[in-house]
Amino acid sequence: MDRVALRDPFLDIEKNVTTIHDKLKSRDSEISKTKSRRNRIAIAFCLSLVLVGISGFTFSGHTGQETDDTKSNDEKESIVTSKNGVVAADHEKCSEIGADVLGRLDGTAVDAAVAVAFCLGVVNPTSSGIGGGAFMVVRSSNGSALTYDMRETAPSTAHQDMFEGKEEEIMKGPLSVAVPGEVAGLYEAWTRNGRRVDWKLLVEPSIKLARDGFKVGSHLAFALTVPDVANKVMNDPGLKNVFTDGNEVLKKGDNCTNAKLAETLEKVAEKGMKAFYEEDVAEMLVDDLNEAGGNMTLDDLRSYKVNVVEPMVVDDVLGYKIQGMWPPSSGTPSFAMVMNVMERYNDLKTSDRNLALHRLIEAMKYMLAARMDLGDPAIVDGIDKAVEKMVSKSFAEKIQEEISDDTTYDPEHYLDKYSQLKDQGTSHFSVVDRYGNAVSMTTTVNYAFGSGFMSPSTGIILNNQMADFSIPTGGTSNSLPPAPANYIAPHKRPLSSMMPLIITKNNELAGVIGASGGIYIIPAVIQVFLNHFVFDMSPLEAVNSPRVYHKLKPNEVLYEDWKVYNGDHILLEEDTRKVLESKNHVLKLTKQGAIVQLVVQNRVGDTKTDLTAVSDLRKGGKPAAAIAAPAPAPAPSSMF
Repeated sequence: MDRVALRDPFLDIEKNVTTIHDKLKSRDSEISKTKSRRNRIAIAFCLSLVLVGISGFTFSGHTGQETDDTKSNDEKESIVTSKNGVVAADHEKCSEIGADVLGRLDGTAVDAAVAVAFCLGVVNPTSSGIGGGAFMVVRSSNGSALTYDMRETAPSTAHQDMFEGKEEEIMKGPLSVAVPGEVAGLYEAWTRNGRRVDWKLLVEPSIKLARDGFKVGSHLAFALTVPDVANKVMNDPGLKNVFTDGNEVLKKGDNCTNAKLAETLEKVAEKGMKAFYEEDVAEMLVDDLNEAGGNMTLDDLRSYKVNVVEPMVVDDVLGYKIQGMWPPSSGTPSFAMVMNVMERYNDLKTSDRNLALHRLIEAMKYMLAARMDLGDPAIVDGIDKAVEKMVSKSFAEKIQEEISDDTTYDPEHYLDKYSQLKDQGTSHFSVVDRYGNAVSMTTTVNYAFGSGFMSPSTGIILNNQMADFSIPTGGTSNSLPPAPANYIAPHKRPLSSMMPLIITKNNELAGVIGASGGIYIIPAVIQVFLNHFVFDMSPLEAVNSPRVYHKLKPNEVLYEDWKVYNGDHILLEEDTRKVLESKNHVLKLTKQGAIVQLVVQNRVGDTKTDLTAVSDLRKGGKPAAAIAAPAPAPAPSSMF
């Protein structure tokens, strides 16, 4: 896959990638409710409508529509509907800023996405920011689509043995920093698919938040109480200055400012990506990193390129078409692989839900093993063949034949060869504007506060994305060897679990989905997709239902058992756990998981219904709906 330089008006996809793309394209009741979600689930189970299990398999035959009378205040705030555009992000302020762009400023989905991304980097800096990277999928109302790979790249001096004898430095500190791509990607997407709203106007709300301050929210406050995160903040002068009062970390409701970041954002607002990659911001960033012991050069920033290509398309996923990212994102091929296995069970909607859950877990375990053959196709040969295998119907048939309905197996049974990717963090948001244009974007600095290094001159928190690479010395006597396809190389992009997706049916937009949470992302998105698009759950219930996860090693099913910020207790049903244990699954509770942001658009006959946006309660996010501008400008026929 060729890298497309910024401002290049032409798209070019390498022949072997196009081959896979062409192959993919050629493949062509209402339950009584109470005010308590737990009571609703219990009632549904008694009525045999429960898929006792992971997220999506909670209800079958649910019509999906909830009334205001059956929802708590927190649930009401977690879902919005509108004809004028919606934003689902993991912070209320950022959803509101995006909705304002869609409504008052009559911007496109890409315009709103730019504003939302900058906002998240200010108010939820543990997860994202301009010191990191992202993947973005954009679909125009006319059906055309592009993807923006703004993933971080290894510096030009990087090599696969650079962390030998100092493996801990791949996790934190200046050497763990990869070349940031978010600003370049946002500017490129805005140049191609936005521009209905001036760039400066899109950055200004975040400048104000950084300069004047914002109230520390639930997620940031919780992150600051985690011992490892608090230590990271206390040990870095820049982070300590911003996120503590000098002695203790900030608490929920405290005012937080970052004056240096505000100055940097002002420069980016005035000069666009040039300020970040070519001029004074770039120079200060590199000087700060090198003074601290980093290895990034000014040329690394100046030569950074956003990869802009048509999306990876997976046709006929249980009646839907999926548009997503190519590698180094492992999300789209992983999604396709699991769905190809699941659709072979013709009784998916009517079968015993516990059995369906078991089958899904087994399919995901095969997927986790297979995805470790992926890497950056611009650097590593054979990635196209690995993708082709994962999306193959014949490969799915072989996997399904190996799945036992009675038991699970040790990791070796799933062709497990390499140790798993250990990516973390991230933030996701989904946007649809009034014209039907859509954006799905996942952004990250990797671990909480990234490298734990804030550039003192710029206020930018730098990523630790080098930790997403495999290194030859990364294995131990108790683990599998590292994956060679993901070894460090100059300008290489590390493998990722991020999975922004756009879902269509009959050439019409059906949904926009994605998640944050590292290795938990793929299982979460799969479960929510099944919940709503296959098992007819409402968008709200589809997102909020309990989920399970797997890492292949250790050989454990992680099930959710945690109280989220609004006080709700998310817990997988005991009966489900017993059934899984009877099939030899080892269960372990987890108080963390992925955070899904979902937008859906349904059709009734030939009429489009309102857009519905849901933000996951697990991170305390809230969606927002656009209010129509008094006199909107003429609608664009498309963004392309």
